[in-house]
Amino acid sequence: MPVRVEVNPELLAWARERSGLGIDDLARRFPKLAQWEQGERSPTLKQLESFAQATHTPVGFLFLAEPPDEQVPIPDYRTIGDVGIQRPSPDLLDTIYQCEQRQEWYRDFAQVNREDPVKLVGSLTTAVPVAEAAATMRVALAFDVEERGSTWTDALRVLIEHAENLGVLVMASGVVGSNTHRKLDPREFRGFALVDPLAPLVFLNGADTKAAQIFTLTHELAHLWLGQTALDDADLISTPTATTERWCNQVAAEVLLPLASVMGEVMEDEVATDQLEHLARRFKVSTLVVLRRLHDAGRLDWEAYRGAYVAELDRILAIIGERAGGGGNFFNTQPARVSRRFARAVITSTLEGQTLHRDAFKMLGFKKLSTFQELASRLGVG
Repeated sequence: MPVRVEVNPELLAWARERSGLGIDDLARRFPKLAQWEQGERSPTLKQLESFAQATHTPVGFLFLAEPPDEQVPIPDYRTIGDVGIQRPSPDLLDTIYQCEQRQEWYRDFAQVNREDPVKLVGSLTTAVPVAEAAATMRVALAFDVEERGSTWTDALRVLIEHAENLGVLVMASGVVGSNTHRKLDPREFRGFALVDPLAPLVFLNGADTKAAQIFTLTHELAHLWLGQTALDDADLISTPTATTERWCNQVAAEVLLPLASVMGEVMEDEVATDQLEHLARRFKVSTLVVLRRLHDAGRLDWEAYRGAYVAELDRILAIIGERAGGGGNFFNTQPARVSRRFARAVITSTLEGQTLHRDAFKMLGFKKLSTFQELASRLGVG
C-alpha cells in the first residue's frame, strides 16, 4: 500500500490559489484534490511532489503547519486602481529570484575582471527637476526622436542596446526562465529594477506590447539613475503616493514625449484618434503615454483622460491576448531574455574555464553544448 502523507488541507488550497489555478484546472491530474482539501483523504508523497510541481510551489512549503506569508523581496510600487497588490504569483517571485541570481553572478564576474562601477547608478535624485533629469537620460541613452528607428520594435531594440552599452543588464521575457508554459501576466507587473553599482539590472515583462516595454524600460532606468530597486506596473492612470514613483513616471514620460512637443503639435482641446496614433507612431510610445501627456499639457481634463485611458487599456490588453503564441527564433529571443551583455559574460567566463558548462547552461536556459556553441558564434564570442 502506498504511504500517504499527512498535510494541512489549508496548505493545499493555499498552493492552488497561489498558482492561480482552480480545482477544475487540476482535476485531471489530481482527481482526489477536492477530498484532499477537505481533509477527507491524504495524498501520497509522489502525488504531493507532483502537485507541488504543478502549482509551482516549493514542496517544503506543503509540510509547514500553516501557509507562509510570502512577500515580494524588493520594494513594491505596483497598484491597481490606487490599491496595492497583496499576493505575488509564483511566476513573479521565481522571475525575481532568478534575476537576483544572475545579478549576483555578474557582480562577481565584474569584480574578477575589475570592471568600473556603472556611472549612472545613483547619479540623480528626485530633487533634480523632471525636465533636467529627462534631458540627462535622453542624452546618455542617445534616444532622441530621430534615433528611435521606424517601428516600436526598432526603438525598443535601440533603447536596450544603448542601456546595455552604459552597463545595464536588460532582460526581457514573457515567460519564467525558458518555460513557455509559464507565461507572465502584464496585468500583474510590467517590470522591475535591481540596483547594484557593478550589475544594475532591469527586467521587462515581454508579454507586454513593445510600446509599453519602451516606457517601462525608461521608467526602470530612472529608478537605476536614482540608485533604487523597485517593482512596478508603470501605471499612468493611478496617482502614486511615493515621491520616487511619481518622479520616475514623470521623467520617463518626458524622456519619451517632451511636454513641449505635445504643446506644439496639439493645439486644440479636442484630440482626435488619428492625432493620438500619429504622436504614438512618431515618438515610438504607447497611446497610453500620449494620453497621459495630453492630460499633463492640459488638453484633456481628468475625467476625459481617465475614460479614454481605461478604454485604450482594454483595447491593448485584448490585442495582447490575441497575439499570445510562439516565441520566435530561439537564438534571437534567448539573448534578449537573459541580456546580451549577461550572455556574452557567461560564455566568455565559460570559455576561459572560470564557469562550468553545466552552470552556464542553467543560467542561459538550455541543455546542449551545440546550443552553447551556436549562441557564442552568433554573439561573436570565442
